[in-house]
Amino acid sequence: MTQGERPSEQNSTEAQRALEKETQLSFTGWQQEVSRGLEFGLEAAESIRDRTISTFSRGELPHYAGINTFLKAPYIEDVRKVGEYDVAIVGVPHDSGTTYRPGTRFGPQGIRRISALYTPYNFELGVDLREQITLCDVGDVFTIPGNNEKSFDQISKGIAHIFGSGAFPIILGGDHSIGFPTVRGVCRHLGDKKVGIIHFDRHVDTQETDLDERMHTCPWFHATNIKNAPAKNLVQLGIGGWQVPRAGVKVCRDRATNILTVTDITEMGLDAAVEFALERALDGTDCVYISFDIDCIDAGFVPGTGWPEPGGLLPREALYLLGKIVQKAPVCGLEVVEVSPPYDVSDMTALMATRVICDTMAHLVISGQLPRKEKPAYIHPEATPEVISEWQ
Repeated sequence: MTQGERPSEQNSTEAQRALEKETQLSFTGWQQEVSRGLEFGLEAAESIRDRTISTFSRGELPHYAGINTFLKAPYIEDVRKVGEYDVAIVGVPHDSGTTYRPGTRFGPQGIRRISALYTPYNFELGVDLREQITLCDVGDVFTIPGNNEKSFDQISKGIAHIFGSGAFPIILGGDHSIGFPTVRGVCRHLGDKKVGIIHFDRHVDTQETDLDERMHTCPWFHATNIKNAPAKNLVQLGIGGWQVPRAGVKVCRDRATNILTVTDITEMGLDAAVEFALERALDGTDCVYISFDIDCIDAGFVPGTGWPEPGGLLPREALYLLGKIVQKAPVCGLEVVEVSPPYDVSDMTALMATRVICDTMAHLVISGQLPRKEKPAYIHPEATPEVISEWQ
């Protein structure tokens, strides 16, 4: 190949393809952000040669300054306007469902804070979120400390509002007890449609109660009681170790849910695991909800979580599985839970959560699911109470 000649797509490296993809991205979003910063933050002092810099920090730069929303996205004070955006970030600072190490109520703050380290552009994927979608941060659901059920009602109402608006909901947890009310909120706008749940975790979280309450070990027992979320469409990836209660295992067996351990995934191969998950989650359903517990990843990479368990997925494996699933399934929402900043080291766990969220948005763009030209057909315009299945 002579100098300056471009390699063929078949023979090129990922890096070479990434270099080419970048040329296809616009700078419109960046220019709009700069203009907004200059308008709202005043022009810089005369000694500043770079005239894109404002006096007061607005937008992405500098990364260490400004008020932290997720990726420095606009904060939407009036949540009635959330439907004007492609994606809505919402925090659920709730850890009253925690059974051992609390602290995930600070998860949304921790994730937002370290997300400032990121830019909206990913080199390998050739995606610039600022240029290709509209993203907002609606702040946090007002949860009630010490009262799971009132908090669950608040969470379900909030998620139903965002989901029904047509914005893609991304939820920053919070402990995993929120999995039940988030799915319940989605189901309120599904009408007669159904949702499959793909659950990344080391723990099954399928007990009916724990310590006599619906705790963070219990979301999928109650979510799969809803007729819109059949238990046969619950897929759990990465389960294993010394923290899986037998009461939950019995429920998985009785309800015929779908489980792959880390060993299953590594022995069958990542692509086969993806096909397993999609086949079962999409069997008779109209969309897929992804619940990503950060502790599905080996504890050495994510120390800041309530129930760390060695032997989990490697970050590369988890991100690969997630990316393939998102590209091949009609995804209706994402939650990332169990990030506990009080136990974190150098923001490693919160940074991993940020990567999960950003990768999900990028793969939604690549697969054409974002930006949305219209509301997906599975979103019913009117909110209705969820219908509960009868379980023997």
